[in-house]
Amino acid sequence: MPMLSDTSVHEDWVEPDIVPRAVVTYGIDSDVELIELDLHTHLKGQIILVERGALSCEVEGGLWIVPPGSAIWIPGGPLKGYNAFVAPDLIAGLPTICCAVSVTLLLRELLTRTASLPLYYEEDGATGRLVAVLLDEIAGAKVEDLHLPMPRDQRLRRIVDAMMAAPAERGTLEIWASRSGMSERSLLRLISRETGMSFGRWRQQLGVMLAIKWLAGGASIQQVAADLGYESVPSFVTMFRKAIGTSPGRYMAERYARRTIA
Repeated sequence: MPMLSDTSVHEDWVEPDIVPRAVVTYGIDSDVELIELDLHTHLKGQIILVERGALSCEVEGGLWIVPPGSAIWIPGGPLKGYNAFVAPDLIAGLPTICCAVSVTLLLRELLTRTASLPLYYEEDGATGRLVAVLLDEIAGAKVEDLHLPMPRDQRLRRIVDAMMAAPAERGTLEIWASRSGMSERSLLRLISRETGMSFGRWRQQLGVMLAIKWLAGGASIQQVAADLGYESVPSFVTMFRKAIGTSPGRYMAERYARRTIA
């Protein structure tokens, strides 16, 4: 299947659910800074590998940010990557929920190789073995903590939307409770029930997710720190290191190293 570009996607795209093959892989190379798709579903499970830019994906109950070197698995910026669809009868052993996974060099190369196959490839022999190894690599991929639980309660969603629209506004719990028409205790109880996190932990995770998205888009650490409302770069780096386990600069360098080592 050829690499789908901004100009070719409409002509070359074939709905993967109607292709009678266990795995259908597309390459995507877009220079469009923002691609937004409406909510939709496929019968086939879907894994999307990001090589450049960052992918935001919201499904019921959660938001994922997928930077370079990671992929998102979905059961039954500029952006470049690979998009593989897996037949529902073959996803036994694969993740049963949406998740972001770390991409090994082997998984990356398998996705690249299968994207170059003809749409109606031969299912036996070497090609069949290649697809089988791809499925094994997807099943064995390490799940990454790039997930932000999203509340369903409309009062909390209004708070979420406001935070994402102006992340530099670091209002206190008292302020957010007042804006939502709840007491502080009610807000704490509701967000814990809806997300499984404390208010402070949820807001920190939101900051981490936005930081990864912006860094993957080319923003500097200084820009990200300012846009998140931090008074200094060291305070932002400290928060990021505590949450992720490494500094933002090293985190992104490792991401791009996965893409370039071959």
